[in-house]
Amino acid sequence: MTGEGVLVDTRRVTGVGAAALIAAALCGCDSSGGAPTTPGLEARGTVLTTVKPTRQNLSNQISLAGAVAINPVFGIVAPVDGELRYLDKKPGTAPAPKPKWVATVWDDNGDPRKVMIPKDSILAGQLMDDRSDVTAGMPVISAKHSGYGIVADIDSAQAYRISGAVTDVRAQIKNGPGPFACTALGTIAALPAGTIPEPPPPVNPTPAPPGGSAAPPVQPPPEGEPGGSDGSEATGMRLVCVPPPSVKLINGAAVTLQVVTSKATKVLVLPVEAVAGVQGRGKVDVVGPDQQRQTVDVVLGLTDGKVVQIKSGLKGDETIAVPGPDLPTAAPGAENPGGKGVPG
Repeated sequence: MTGEGVLVDTRRVTGVGAAALIAAALCGCDSSGGAPTTPGLEARGTVLTTVKPTRQNLSNQISLAGAVAINPVFGIVAPVDGELRYLDKKPGTAPAPKPKWVATVWDDNGDPRKVMIPKDSILAGQLMDDRSDVTAGMPVISAKHSGYGIVADIDSAQAYRISGAVTDVRAQIKNGPGPFACTALGTIAALPAGTIPEPPPPVNPTPAPPGGSAAPPVQPPPEGEPGGSDGSEATGMRLVCVPPPSVKLINGAAVTLQVVTSKATKVLVLPVEAVAGVQGRGKVDVVGPDQQRQTVDVVLGLTDGKVVQIKSGLKGDETIAVPGPDLPTAAPGAENPGGKGVPG
């Protein structure tokens, strides 16, 4: 009786244990009553995708849509801060056979810096008043290229990426020649309508000839209407470049320009997916041996849209999580500093 009773009890315990194990398997719990687990998935917070920084040559490239144009207008900027003085010369009607001196900027030390228009161009307009104070990079002269050129409009988002630092331009004419090098002219800044003032007319009457009456004095042109030849037209921001003479061009033909604004050699880079931020400063998540993330600040440089330069903040041997960290959400009212309840 005793042995049979023990056997019966053992069977009952075994049945209960089996039922418990089956229930634990169905609910995803372990036998110790721990947190649920899902077979085949890592624990929450585990970093699955990582990359290592690498070194490579990098260039910042921008594509622009342009077209072939005849006699495009472009701007020439002041080389330094100082006082602008135009030369007392009337503009010629023929293209300059060599670079032509058209103005001078006198810097704070009293040193003159020449403002030149390039070969094969004509002075089109004066964009500032004579003896104006100007800053380096400010358009002061507009010039007109003689012959064919390529013009591409630039929006404000592209302007700061180009920022006057064009180092290389290549062009491809749609269903035509290319790619070929295209020499950039002047600045990308928008140009106001320029003027070419004539020399001031005499204001004293001409002495009367014997037996005749004096000629009436010549009146100066009304204020705001310079008495000179036509100046340059107002423009938006645009890039003007000139192809080699051997390239056959057709006015109005569509062109794609590939603009390189800067280059760097053997720089530290990461995929853009691993970095929070685009320009200036950003953040990355460094993964430690325990698979825990630590967000660190980095200084960013060039990007080609696939990788971004890490100028500082990393040594180069770290393991970086992909995707990168999420930037914090702006505090209420941060998007409108002048809004209600926030000092303007």
